[in-house]
This record gives sequence, structure tokens and C-alpha cells, in this order.
Amino acid sequence: APMAVHEVTTFYNMYNQQKLGKFKLNVCTNLPCQLRGGQQALAHLQKRLGIQSGETTADGLITLQPSECQGACADAPVLLVNDRTMCSFMSNEKLDELVDTLQKSGGAA
Repeated sequence: APMAVHEVTTFYNMYNQQKLGKFKLNVCTNLPCQLRGGQQALAHLQKRLGIQSGETTADGLITLQPSECQGACADAPVLLVNDRTMCSFMSNEKLDELVDTLQKSGGAA
């Protein structure tokens, strides 16, 4: 049934209901990550990219999303790139380095 499909696609981070950028950044905002800067990491990326959670940059390169626990609480704050690459201990400096790398790749990676 359509409602069951909607429930599944809105529950899991790996299902998307809208077009995404080349790179999807899922920032963990669950409690362990929040206690170690997860919400601040999300806010830093929002400011750096000029978008809000759930939005994609104007160039179509990066989509930013909050996420539930990614199972790496000891490495908090963490984020997942394209549902595959885990990035740990994400300080503002590491977040900026990641964004720089993604932007320089121009979507080639």
C-alpha cells in the first residue's frame, strides 16, 4: 500500500523521496553524538554550505541531512557520506576539509 511505502522511505536514511546532490552527508544527531558536538557539526555545515537540513546546494553537489545513530558512538560526532563512508571525530576543521575536498572534486568522486 502507498502508505506503507511512505512509512518505510521516511523512516530509513538510505531511502530518499527527493533528488539528492552528488554527495549526501548524513550527520548523526542522536544523543551520544549530540553530547559530543553532533548538533554543532550540523549547524557548522549548514552555515558553511548556506543550506538547511534536507536541502541541496545550488550547484547540486551536496545534500545535508540529520540522521539517527550510525553505530559509531565512540567516534562522535560522526557523519556518513553517500551511505558508505564513515567520517569520525568531525571537528569544524575536519568538516571544512571534507567540504573542500568534495567541492574540489566537482562531483568526480
